[in-house]
Parts: sequence; C-alpha cells; structure tokens
Amino acid sequence: MNPFFAKKSLLMVALTTLFAATSAQADVTIISFGGTNQKAQAKAFYEPFTKASGVKIVASEYNGEQAKIKAMVEAKNVSWDVVELESPELARGCEEGLYEKLDMSKIGPKADFIPSALSECGIGIFVWSTVLAYNADALKGTPTSWADFWDLKKFPGKRGMRKGAKFTLEFALLADGVKPEDVYKTLGTKAGVTRAFKKLDEIKPYIQWWEAGAQPPQLLAAGDVVMSTAYNGRIASAQKEGKKLKIMWANNIYDFDSWGIPVGAPNKADAYKFIAFASKPENQKVFSGEIPYGPTNVKGTAMIDKAVAADLPTAPQNMKGALASNTQFWVEHSEDLEQRFNAWAAK
Repeated sequence: MNPFFAKKSLLMVALTTLFAATSAQADVTIISFGGTNQKAQAKAFYEPFTKASGVKIVASEYNGEQAKIKAMVEAKNVSWDVVELESPELARGCEEGLYEKLDMSKIGPKADFIPSALSECGIGIFVWSTVLAYNADALKGTPTSWADFWDLKKFPGKRGMRKGAKFTLEFALLADGVKPEDVYKTLGTKAGVTRAFKKLDEIKPYIQWWEAGAQPPQLLAAGDVVMSTAYNGRIASAQKEGKKLKIMWANNIYDFDSWGIPVGAPNKADAYKFIAFASKPENQKVFSGEIPYGPTNVKGTAMIDKAVAADLPTAPQNMKGALASNTQFWVEHSEDLEQRFNAWAAK
C-alpha cells in the first residue's frame, strides 16, 4: 500500500473514532417546569431515551422566563437544547425568531397528532388544565363553580391564584357570569378588562399569590389557603401522596405545553431525536400514567387505561364546559394586560 494513502487512511479512522466519541458524549440539555412534571418526564422520556440512544440528558427547570432564552439567542451563546413552553410564549418566541421552525419529517407523521398541538416552532407534549382545587379537610361544602371561589361568606378563607394576568382574568369573568364562549370576546374590550379587575377587587385581600406549579398543593395541604387555582397534574400527584385535595373541573382552562428548540441549540440533531422519541405514543402513555396530563399523540390516548383516562383533561366529562386558552389573544394582549395586572397587584 502507498504510505501516503496508508497514513491518510489511519488519519480518517482516527478522526471518525474521535467524532463518534465526541458525539456519544454530547449531552442534551432539557429545560422544563420542574416538580412532579419533570419527574414524570424523566421516567417516560429522559431515562428510556438515554438507554435507547446513549445520549445523556441534563435536566434543569425554569418558570417560563422567555427573557433568558432571548438573551442567549441574541448573544449567540445558547446552552439549552430543548425547552418546555406554554403556548403564548411559544407563539411569541416563534415570531421573534427565538425558536427553530420544526421539521416534522424528523419527528413523526402530522396525522398522528391532535392538529392544534402542532405549530410552526413547537410540538405539543401534553394537554393540561388549570382547575379549581380545594382542601376537603379545610372546606365545609363542595364548590361547584368559579362563583363559589369568590363566595367568601359560603367558603371563608384564603384563595390561591397564579400571580399573573393569564387565566386569572378569565376566571374572574367566569365568576362574574360570563359564558366560557364569550370570555375572550369580553376580555378583548376595555369594559371587559375593567370588569375582570373589578371582580378581582372583591377577593384581593384574601388572595395568596403563587408562581410555581408546586406551590398550590403545598398551600392547600398546609391549610394556608382553602381553595386555589392549580394545574390538575400537580393536584393529582398530591392526592397520590395521601393529601385530601379535590378538583372541580367545571369551566377549567386547558392548553398545551410544547417542546421547542432554541435557535443556536448546541445539539440540535440530538434535540430532534429526543423530541421524536418523547412524541411516540407508548412513551406518552407512560407519562400520562405518572401525571394525568393528556397525550398529544392520538395513538397514545387509545393505549391509556380507562381509570387513568378518567382523570385526564381530555376526558369527555372534564372537557364539558372547559375553556380553551386563546393563544393568539395572549400573544396580542399579554404585554398590556400583564403590566396592568402588576400595577394592580402592587397597590
């Protein structure tokens, strides 16, 4: 063999081996909302993905601060590969060029998913609901509406609410008698916004604000509040732990959390592989069994045990009277309404 070609061949083998080793060692950093949601993701997605691919998952959490992602993308110093996003933040970030436009051919057939779970820059992980939760040990009687959440005479005690305009204003209007189908039409007017804040004024001294999803079950279990808005999955996890917390599904607000890939993600190829893996029906089934959020892959829904399916936001009885979060409304009005909310809450 020609020594030149022999050396060249050895060099190519060395480079190939080095590249393979480097690729195998590359970690995928996934950012989610933490807590029981992240634990469920670890069992359903992270651990089996690493076992199947050899790619290590580095899991961390945040509270949805899109400013962090924007700063990384603008500085071209992105350290996150996959991010869990709520719908308005995903849509807004997509418009601003913060997230990759997803290539569904790398994930799976579009026909396998709930149509509304697919967007230009994201794919739904699960369907979740914000519900009225209460401590059955601390509350005399059973609330059946958002009007009951506001009824301080019938149900005395503190109320927990997410510190932000989104969903807080919708629940205020529902409590004031606005029909679910008219909520966003009403909230899209000055009079409607004034009406929502006026309704919030009625219970403002009794509100305990929360910011992270883990807080409502903690506040309820400790007796710090008797009722709270809460993510259904967090309450279900607390129930598994033996806490006597209950859910009222009437007029719950449901939405999707989605996977997105920040522009400039260091391990984009493996990020796609992870999202494709997590989107498989058998893995979504495991996730729903760990925390009762509904699958976005329609084949996953058919695999779920009936007992588990009954506690999902997608169960027919839970969807009755439910309000779909209006992503486009919050993309257009979030900045103004959040500013007004913060000014109101600070008074």
